[in-house]
Amino acid sequence: MKQGWEDFRIAGGFLTVFPVARTLPMDAERLGRSMAFFPAIGLVLGLLMVVMDWALAPLIPRAPLDCLLVLSLITVTGALHLDGIADLLDGLAGGKDREGILRIMKDSRVGAIGVVGVVMVILLKYLSLHNVPVQLKAQALIFMPAAGRWAQVVLATYCSYIRPGGGTGGAFVDNVGGREMVIASLTLVLAALVLFGFKGLYVLLLLGLGAMLLLRYFQYRLGGVTGDVLGAATEILEILALLLVLSLKGA
Repeated sequence: MKQGWEDFRIAGGFLTVFPVARTLPMDAERLGRSMAFFPAIGLVLGLLMVVMDWALAPLIPRAPLDCLLVLSLITVTGALHLDGIADLLDGLAGGKDREGILRIMKDSRVGAIGVVGVVMVILLKYLSLHNVPVQLKAQALIFMPAAGRWAQVVLATYCSYIRPGGGTGGAFVDNVGGREMVIASLTLVLAALVLFGFKGLYVLLLLGLGAMLLLRYFQYRLGGVTGDVLGAATEILEILALLLVLSLKGA
């Protein structure tokens, strides 16, 4: 029980700006184990947005409030995953082979493609959230960040870490395993069923398909993943999750 709580705190410390794991040693094995709780951290982030939505809905019009909700998620996660998708898009756009892609991704400068990609991700996320019906808004806010962080566990479990010399992402990828994948997936499945009932199976099926397509693409294009790839996958799956919840409007 103590180990599980510490792993949960490590996941929270890595995925958010909150200093919840400052006193805990973060060796590679612990980082890998903590991935079991990535979707759970996403659920916590979603619940915080629900509370924010509940508190501000009587005071602020819907459109700017939805924008503030998206901004709050970016803020509490330190824009970690947006940085990943910017680097990835720059690398894919400018690199002719894997080595070239990785070299561009490591560059701290952000190119035009990366900037456009970040803008489009934020815009898609905002528009999708804004168009989710009010009766599904809380469910969407809770489920979306959990789905995005589950994507990281999938890619880390089934892909190799490809950046020479290692890195923070490598500590996760090299030490995550079946146990973490099972716990993370069960967390997401239970969340989907509680939030959406049997319609959650439809959401999970298409979300899983999206994750598998990303996995296959990165295996084909890069031969594996880096920390930036994991962050980018989070943003993509968050958008897909919102679109799937939005599609429930007519179901």
